[in-house]
Amino acid sequence: MSEDKGVETREDAGGDRLIGVALDDDSIGRGNPDQEHERAIAIFDILESNRFAIPGRTGPYALTLGLVENKLSFAIKSEAGEPVMTHLLSLTPFRRVIRDYEMICESYYNAIRTASPTQIEAIDMGRRGLHNEASETLKQRLDGKVDLDHDTARRLFTLIFALHWKG
Repeated sequence: MSEDKGVETREDAGGDRLIGVALDDDSIGRGNPDQEHERAIAIFDILESNRFAIPGRTGPYALTLGLVENKLSFAIKSEAGEPVMTHLLSLTPFRRVIRDYEMICESYYNAIRTASPTQIEAIDMGRRGLHNEASETLKQRLDGKVDLDHDTARRLFTLIFALHWKG
């Protein structure tokens, strides 16, 4: 993977958490301005509050996400920059939920313009349900490799979704 541009970090963090998140530009590529904005927000949210632990190790960690042979690569380094592990995660279990999530988000944004508050709330409940489903799938797929809390899994799924979002 290439040198990463735009690595965001939180210097004041410690323990079992992420202090840096980057995207590998060579394998993921740059997005359009809307995609880049969504990715930046997702990274900011992850870094604001997260729990990211590797069994048997002590953090904090820096994470670079990339794509390797259609799998999501979690390249994890120590705070000092030493490689800790790389885990390849198949995206196949996420394809349906990403597609459904994209459709429901589109419905939500369209509903904001014309629907009643009750209709918007119903769509948003469905969106949150799909987001929770994807977060649980992510936690299960990383089980034994990386321990995440629910909120961190949600934020990571938001970033994974932002990598696929067409804008």
